[in-house]
Amino acid sequence: MKKYICLFLFAIVCGLQAQAQCSSKNTAFGSGETLIYDLYFNWKFVWIKAGTASMNITRTTYNGQPAYKSYLITRGSKRADDIFKMRDTLTAYTTLDLVPQYYKKGSFEGKTYRKEEVWYSYPNGKCKVKMRYQRDKNPATTDTYSSPYCAFDMISMLMRARSFDPTGWKAGHRIRFIMASGKHCEWQSIVYRGKKKFKIEGTNTTYRCLVFSFMEKDKKGKEKEIVKFYITDDANHLPVRLDLNLNFGTAKAYLTGAKGLRNPQTAKL
Repeated sequence: MKKYICLFLFAIVCGLQAQAQCSSKNTAFGSGETLIYDLYFNWKFVWIKAGTASMNITRTTYNGQPAYKSYLITRGSKRADDIFKMRDTLTAYTTLDLVPQYYKKGSFEGKTYRKEEVWYSYPNGKCKVKMRYQRDKNPATTDTYSSPYCAFDMISMLMRARSFDPTGWKAGHRIRFIMASGKHCEWQSIVYRGKKKFKIEGTNTTYRCLVFSFMEKDKKGKEKEIVKFYITDDANHLPVRLDLNLNFGTAKAYLTGAKGLRNPQTAKL
């Protein structure tokens, strides 16, 4: 599920060149921001609380240089563990101008543990990615990828995308980008669906939102919607709702807490 919690944060990274152009101005967040979510899973037509997720951004150093460290943690509830056990931690480092440096994901899902790592470098004006993947105690596999276009993991993609302005876009606008995992790099697509007001269930809080869909192709090349996400239509671009289509069912995630925000919440009505 953590994969889609990150992908809710639309990735507008098409056509970007290597390091000098991989940098991006940050207008959306600052050090100390923390976001909290409740996760719900549809089990036999009944929605049950599946757990929680939290994301935090802090300023630190990486390889002796100023950097942002971001992490996302998801934890299943005791009740949800009886259906599908989930324990995931994702960590990423970027420069202060959001150039990806390193990414790691450790995930325990069901009875399977997976570890993914991604290292970035930028030789000769290109983006080079080194990847490592290990499942349980099996031997780890490695791969590399080089491109004149920038690559992003789920977390660094999120950080960059939050500062983009979709003003003037029409419903159906499509963005393509390269996403790196521990196994491979591949082009993905995000489709803009337009604007919509959304009320958090069980509260009096309503947000003005931008709505996006993350699309994925199956082995036959047929495209399907994996997640629909709602982002606040203000300078923070906070993800407040996700509708998820997972391999083992459907799920939803709702923002329940936010602190250390950089900008006023003008989309909160």
